[in-house]
Amino acid sequence: MKLHQAVASGSRTATSSLRVPTYAPRFDVLRNLRPQSLSFADHASPMRSNIQQRLALHTSASSLANHFDTHQFVEELTREGLSRQQAEGVMAALAEVVDESIAGMSRTMVTKAEQEKLHYTQKVDFAQLKSELQLHEKNDLTLMKQENDQLRGDVEKLKQRLREEITRTMAGVRLDLNLEKGRIRDESSQQELKIKEVDTRIESEIAGLRTQIEQAKFSILQYLVGVATGAGALLLAYLRMFK
Repeated sequence: MKLHQAVASGSRTATSSLRVPTYAPRFDVLRNLRPQSLSFADHASPMRSNIQQRLALHTSASSLANHFDTHQFVEELTREGLSRQQAEGVMAALAEVVDESIAGMSRTMVTKAEQEKLHYTQKVDFAQLKSELQLHEKNDLTLMKQENDQLRGDVEKLKQRLREEITRTMAGVRLDLNLEKGRIRDESSQQELKIKEVDTRIESEIAGLRTQIEQAKFSILQYLVGVATGAGALLLAYLRMFK
């Protein structure tokens, strides 16, 4: 149990700050290790050479800094009952796991320089995009202003043309009205002349009728005077006959 805690504490110490993924198969092998059951005799040559290379890399002053304290980890394993060789083998396996984890992370992550370069590129692209948008907006505003001015000019032309058409139509209507008034006035004058002619004709006919009536009256009066004279003469003759 203490061996498991030491291995787990060492793995947590190495990977807590890096948040590396868990390699279950490798740690399952480490959990099954026991001081009495661990034996490197069957794999002495390849494992020993690999361990020696790992130790040489981890103990060399010119090598890169380890991701955890290997010496303290080996000491803890030896205090838990493992031999020095077994502790160094566990440490080498754990270091390999940590190295592979960091290598996997480094393949999926970018460096600070690349991030800054990407940020600068994005900033430049954003500035260029902003300038292009401003330029397009300015061009669009200029084009819209030109189109607006052109539309205003067209509207003014249409207004002027409409005024001219209205003025021309009103002048034509006034002319037609004046012509119609003149025609009506002429027709009225002609009707008045005809009426006057009819009145004159009627008056002349009435005067003729009056003359004829006067003549008829005179003729009748003469006839009556003749009749009365004849009747008186006959009456006097009749009276003389009976005397």
